[in-house]
Amino acid sequence: MQKQIIPTILVQTFKEVEEKIRLVENYVDWIQIDIMDGVFVKNITWSNPDDLKDFKTKAKIEAHLMVENPEEVIDQWLQVADRIIVHFESKIANLNALIKNIHNNGKQIGLAINPETDHEVVKPFLNELDLVLLMTVSPGDGGQQFDESVLNKIQALQKIWPNGSIEVDGGINDQNIKKIAEAGADIFNIGTYIYNSQDVKQAIRQLMEKLEKNVG
Repeated sequence: MQKQIIPTILVQTFKEVEEKIRLVENYVDWIQIDIMDGVFVKNITWSNPDDLKDFKTKAKIEAHLMVENPEEVIDQWLQVADRIIVHFESKIANLNALIKNIHNNGKQIGLAINPETDHEVVKPFLNELDLVLLMTVSPGDGGQQFDESVLNKIQALQKIWPNGSIEVDGGINDQNIKKIAEAGADIFNIGTYIYNSQDVKQAIRQLMEKLEKNVG
């Protein structure tokens, strides 16, 4: 399965969202925006999808909803995002209905689980999901260290879902991306390493080279 790098944006204002999208949109197919409500996680980020309605970008937008009640905001995000990711740990009354709603709107759906959540919880939904996102840090803050224990979870999920897309998010850099890919991940959400680099284009290129050279 083709490997992908997705830059992640965790900011407080739409101006910052615009700036960060413009920095990377020419070098990737997808960009993730982290949406935090201050309840599901302690942080609060920019979270107004209306700002994106007239915004044009070459890249597709992935909205990672780290919010307590995703069903309350999902319809707004469906108007501007190409893929919605919700958390298993959030308060979702009917996950199957939510998945169906997203697909009926022609968009992709991903289900995220936190590091402490067993991968087995996603099994009932795998036939309907476009991807599973394994958090490799505790959600809510950027710049955390990659949780090595998640490598086993990636391998376990890949065994029960060999043709599925496994996305990973948190603490990924040029030093650990190889072993994460070898464990079975396909999509790599990376914020700090890319945006803190001197040259985002070169940073993305180096990450892709690691994947292309070291993973069969």
